[in-house]
Amino acid sequence: MSTQFEVDGTRAERATIRVGVVDDEPMARTFVAKILGSAPDLEVVAEGANGAEALELVRTQNLDVLLLDLRMPGMDGLGALRELRRRPTAPAVVVLTTFHADQAVATALRLGAKGFLLKHVDPAELVRAVRVAARGGAVLDPTLTQDLMGHLASHHLDRLGAATEVARLSARLLDVLRLVGMGRSNGEIAGDLGLSDSTVRGYVSEILAATGCSNRVTAAVLAQRAGLLD
Repeated sequence: MSTQFEVDGTRAERATIRVGVVDDEPMARTFVAKILGSAPDLEVVAEGANGAEALELVRTQNLDVLLLDLRMPGMDGLGALRELRRRPTAPAVVVLTTFHADQAVATALRLGAKGFLLKHVDPAELVRAVRVAARGGAVLDPTLTQDLMGHLASHHLDRLGAATEVARLSARLLDVLRLVGMGRSNGEIAGDLGLSDSTVRGYVSEILAATGCSNRVTAAVLAQRAGLLD
């Protein structure tokens, strides 16, 4: 099962989640569209085959979520993400990858992707991931997090190194980081620890600054790699 994370900021919810699928393989697009189309609250409104078409879909289709392959001819997924970073109203982007987490996936997370999934993800997990992304959350496929850790430039750490990194945090910040790694939302963390939502947001920001993690997703990877969830 994938792990779902709330991220700071929320997207306005509406009855139907509008999704774009961008992949240079027509069969992959058809497969994803068929799965998502079976859910009553999801609608694949547009498809594309490269990064340039992804940008056009975002410009014209008012998407909530964009499922994006990284390796495509012409402008690839990373090129599209770099452009989307400049747009204040870009949709949530979830990267689709084929085999394993590599440097391209790590770069995509730094460029603002809300998470990543294997292309052969279970259909129910794919539907759930799109819903979470539309709410402002992010998704990590747990089979990829260990590989990803080695490709995060700010954290070329083995398990011992990751544990040393988080050991600098206070006990309270470790509690928060552990719950982030478990996929808890800010509201859930606040309830578990008896804190306000604003206090939790402040703690998460402090964790990111102290560890050099670029976002909540990479902080969750660090928590897992450091053994906080064992």
